[in-house]
Amino acid sequence: MTINPDPTSAPDIPAVVRQLQSDTRRGLSAAEASRRLAQYGANAIPEKRLSPICQFLGYFWGPIPWMIEIAAVLSAVVAHWADFAIIMTLLLVNAGVGFWQEHKAGNAIAMLQRKLALRARVLRDGLWQEIAAQDLVPGDIILLKLGNIVPADVLLLSGDYLSVDQSVLTGESLPVDKGRGDSAYSGSIVGKGEMQGLVTATGLQTFFGKTAQLVERAESVSHFRKAVLAIGNFLIVSALVLIAVILFVALAIRHEPMIRTILFALVLTVAAIPVALPAVLSVTMAVGAERLARLKAIVSRLVAIEEMAGMDVLCADKTGTLTQNRLTLGEPVVIGARDAEELILAAALASERDTGDPIDTAVLGGLPVSAPLASYSVLKYQPFDPVSKRSEAEVAAGVERFRVAKGAPQVILDLAQPDVGIRQTVTRQIDALAGKGYRTLGVARKDEDGAWRFLGLLPLFDPPREDSAQTIAAGQRMGIEIKMVTGDHLAIAKQVSMLLHLGQSIVPAEALSTDANAAQVQAEKADGFAQVFPEHKFAIVKALQARGHIVGMTGDGVNDAPALKQADVGIAVSGATDAARAAADLVLTAPGLTVIVGAVQEARRIFARMNSYAIYRIAETIRVLLFMTLSILVFDFYPVTAVMIVMIALLNDFPIMMIAYDNAPTAPQPVRWDMTRVLIISILLGVLGVVASFFLFWIAETYLHLPAGVIRTLIFLKLLVAGHLTIFLTRNTGAIWQRPWPSWSFFNVTIATKIIGTFAAVYGWLIPPIGWGYALLVWAYSLAWFFVNSGAKIIAYRTLEAYRKSPTH
Repeated sequence: MTINPDPTSAPDIPAVVRQLQSDTRRGLSAAEASRRLAQYGANAIPEKRLSPICQFLGYFWGPIPWMIEIAAVLSAVVAHWADFAIIMTLLLVNAGVGFWQEHKAGNAIAMLQRKLALRARVLRDGLWQEIAAQDLVPGDIILLKLGNIVPADVLLLSGDYLSVDQSVLTGESLPVDKGRGDSAYSGSIVGKGEMQGLVTATGLQTFFGKTAQLVERAESVSHFRKAVLAIGNFLIVSALVLIAVILFVALAIRHEPMIRTILFALVLTVAAIPVALPAVLSVTMAVGAERLARLKAIVSRLVAIEEMAGMDVLCADKTGTLTQNRLTLGEPVVIGARDAEELILAAALASERDTGDPIDTAVLGGLPVSAPLASYSVLKYQPFDPVSKRSEAEVAAGVERFRVAKGAPQVILDLAQPDVGIRQTVTRQIDALAGKGYRTLGVARKDEDGAWRFLGLLPLFDPPREDSAQTIAAGQRMGIEIKMVTGDHLAIAKQVSMLLHLGQSIVPAEALSTDANAAQVQAEKADGFAQVFPEHKFAIVKALQARGHIVGMTGDGVNDAPALKQADVGIAVSGATDAARAAADLVLTAPGLTVIVGAVQEARRIFARMNSYAIYRIAETIRVLLFMTLSILVFDFYPVTAVMIVMIALLNDFPIMMIAYDNAPTAPQPVRWDMTRVLIISILLGVLGVVASFFLFWIAETYLHLPAGVIRTLIFLKLLVAGHLTIFLTRNTGAIWQRPWPSWSFFNVTIATKIIGTFAAVYGWLIPPIGWGYALLVWAYSLAWFFVNSGAKIIAYRTLEAYRKSPTH
């Protein structure tokens, strides 16, 4: 049974617990939880997925499949059964390849999203344990704390309070305070506090039952994908215009047979339009996401891979990203305490033992063995939150009662309100310790009948990660400017920045100008930012974006979520809260910057593959379509048959798909989409291909005096071989032998399809045979032009680069 308490009235907590047959001290047993999971189902919103059969059939529906199907019908009408068979093969292969690759991509993304699934801390068999949130059942007792996304509808049982952001559910812009007897709803975010709760409803039965799939968000279209889709639209429009010209000349002027002409036009349209574009995009992104997962970086938004390739500024959190997040306790500074032991004991009593919090762990680890921690009982505990900036505990030792607090030194000073002399002494000590790279905690105590007493300072040091300096240098060589972002004191930030060779231009967040233009310039020139609050992170990202930068931002807390969402690449670091992970594009499962640098390198390789595909596809369309159009209009000669066009399209599908698995170069600098360069190189290679095809046509007709059928087969083989060789040209900007060399899978598939096409031409599979002599002549001819094209490509790239660097540009 699930229960949705009435939010307008206070529920009877014991009655609800009894109704759900739960136990607030031991929770459910493992056996009972398994039984209820089988009864109620997983704590998730079921996805509406098409069956594999329906998915496969979907590939036969749409404008491009319709064209192929009409071509098949027309072939059957005129009894061209060979054409009909090969066109149907094209249809089935396109559907099969598309379905298989999309299916693999979908499975890969589903696997990555399962890694991002929420976790919940639950009481089972009297022990607290962490489980997948989807395994929660009604009656479970769970713990909710700062940064958690509430995993189910919960009735709050014990604890001081929760401050919950439920704007994603109700539209309320302000957090809502909740206490014992209130309900917290699935999908809301805990901003402050810590409480235990009873799960009252899961999955579809939750009060707002629409937010279980927190990782799946509507994807925006990235800059790069817009550009690639624009290329697709350009090719489609160009193809339709040229084919319309062919139809007009053939039907209106030359009065050729209508069905044969329309059939040819349809097949030519299918060959010219980038049928594989969506599949290439999705497969390349999915393969890249799998590789990034192996690098300990899980992608929650695929288009972020494209943005990473162009990222030129990374705002990196100091703690845990640049440093080890392994705090060690330094020599205590005793102010009002009797001795260092009293100071550390008070801080330890204001700490939690089982949360893994690095500050609490460092304080407890520095506690002297002689300190009698076990003889104290914590009656009430208020955990640290970003607003109060302190934790506090009410403690009993026999009949004695007192309170202790630890937190930001200025906050503890304001709490204790010491005289001016003590305050100045504490401030001097804080500055001196900060200059040595220490952050400090203030500690205070309040006896039952007394006022708060400032006990002293605890210095904490978080050393830089061993690989940080080296990784930062590698990132800078890649053209990424790394700016440190920390909430720590300015002196600490400068000390760590000096150790990491980041520069000393560290700006306190409060010193950022209120003038938008001035703040943008400040943010761009700074090496880092200190004393930063979450709202400052958001403003820093906005300022850098306004200056034209593609910005990455790391974060781990619930209050980092706005900045992570605003950044072009939001990166939740290892150990981040649920809220930060849900807002981020990239979730790291290993600490440090090395993961991010590796992810950027992989993103640039993915960009290179997409750039290669775009240039190849435009060049190939120009090569085939322009040659066909000019041949028909100028020479009144159809250089290839419909069957040959279909065979070329069919054999092209496989190497195109293997682009996603090819080795690719890593650009030394951030990459942006350069449409002008892509079009110039594509048009150059395409036009050279047209020239080469006409020259072969002239040789075959004028010097070899071959019959029309054999000429068509020669042209077919030349278009196939030269077209596949073009893929190798588009892989880089230099000579073809430059590294990285093609992957074996890409190389083997590309060569294999050319060999199949060669056998078809030699032995006359569905086309007139030409024999091995002419076939080898075509190969030699295509290879000769391949080197000509390679030289022209290198010259073009160098000319474009020189123009880009010229003073007048």
